[in-house]
Amino acid sequence: MTSPDFLWHRRAVLGAMASLAALPSIAVDAAARSDADPFALGIASGDPDSEGFVLWTRLVGARAAPLAAAAVLVRYEIATDAAFRHIVRAGQGLAHPERAHSVHVEIAGLRPGRPYWYRFHALGATSSIGRAATVPTVADGLRLAVTSCQHWEQARFGVYRDIVAAEPDLILQLGDYIYENSYPDGARVRDFGAPEPRDLAGYRQRHALYKTDPDLQAAHRACPWLVTWDDHEVLNDYAGLANREGLPPASFAPRRAAAYQAYFEHMPIRPSLWRGRREPRLYRSVDWADLASLSVLDTRQYRSAPPCAAKNVARNVTLDACAEAAAPARTIMGAAQERWLSDRLAREHRPWSLIAQQVFFAPLWLDGTRRSTFSDQWDGYAANRERLLDEMRRPSVRNPIVLSGDVHSFWVNDLDGPGGAQIGSEIVTSALGAASPPAGRFGDVDRNNPHIRFHDVEHAGWVRLDVDRAAVRADLRIIADRTDATSVVRSGGTFTSPSGSRRMTASR
Repeated sequence: MTSPDFLWHRRAVLGAMASLAALPSIAVDAAARSDADPFALGIASGDPDSEGFVLWTRLVGARAAPLAAAAVLVRYEIATDAAFRHIVRAGQGLAHPERAHSVHVEIAGLRPGRPYWYRFHALGATSSIGRAATVPTVADGLRLAVTSCQHWEQARFGVYRDIVAAEPDLILQLGDYIYENSYPDGARVRDFGAPEPRDLAGYRQRHALYKTDPDLQAAHRACPWLVTWDDHEVLNDYAGLANREGLPPASFAPRRAAAYQAYFEHMPIRPSLWRGRREPRLYRSVDWADLASLSVLDTRQYRSAPPCAAKNVARNVTLDACAEAAAPARTIMGAAQERWLSDRLAREHRPWSLIAQQVFFAPLWLDGTRRSTFSDQWDGYAANRERLLDEMRRPSVRNPIVLSGDVHSFWVNDLDGPGGAQIGSEIVTSALGAASPPAGRFGDVDRNNPHIRFHDVEHAGWVRLDVDRAAVRADLRIIADRTDATSVVRSGGTFTSPSGSRRMTASR
């Protein structure tokens, strides 16, 4: 018998997907013009492969307000040079009001392993120029910028200047791209200027505000992005349809669907990931030639209900000897996503297997008896973690590394199997721009967690990950003052994993 919760989930998701997938029969507003810059939210590229990528922009009115127009014709150009002397692709499409006048163009048929420049034209205006790139077919190196957690009110986003200067091949954003909530007791460097979003208009407004940040815009122009969501894109700590307000699915599912729609409207994500599907699929892969596989997970949408919690309630709380957290049927990924990742790891042939996901993966014990932990992390879904660790032990998987975010702090963790068998490593990036966790939040980390090699709970920043055939090198880049866009960013520690070692060690 189908549960009411499932029906509410399906109705909400189908409604959101239908609004994204439909091509409404609507007159083109051929006479539309704008006195303001319609490209004020910037441009972006993402999800690259060997033949192309997706291009994104969203047209807006004055002060980044929704554009008051029917469907608008948007043209794009792609060139092999920044001066656009050699245009290799040009086309056009419609920006529909039902999609907030966002534009997603999937490009194919380009040459692998080279940069391209792109721009848009609409409403008598031309956008800035962005740089995209295709994935090579053979590669000796990959540079990733790994980021997470950027709170508009708590920080400036000047860290992106350090990221752009590093010239990464790809920026990997692991969630909490926006925050829906304020923290009244914390210091603010700027304001949301609007209440917490609860409907489509509110989430669109919050995304648009973020997109006005000049450093964030510059980073989107610099190279392709690969993004996934965590909880704050909807509501802090939500799990499936359970939520911190304890709302029944009938009330929470429409809010989640609105947040999902706004997210897709504002991100450089391939539209084929949601059109024609029954639910928005965000888990996917971007494999880098013959060097590294990169699997991107969604650990929010398909979660089992939180362990040892009241019905419909999801909050990140301390669990104390909660047997339910280890129940075999519990999942943080969902059955379909688990099968997808299992199949990828079974067919792995590249030397490096990178698994990008949102929340702390390794055990994080808060006491010496190993009974106390947090519910919102993989510790609340321990059986799913053990299944994934088993998959990572396959003979085909030579060098697995999990990339995580969420906890506003840097961590380097060993991932061990039974008897201390070395399986892989986890690198946790700190918040790009958000407050550090409260003092003492994680207890006596070193005494309670011998598998944790490093932690820094005081600094914001990002991780520069350099991959070559011999090793992976992680540089933890920390910012001195997250409230100052011009603050110095420096290395807070470097770690190396030689191929075959399945361990990260501090570099001298």
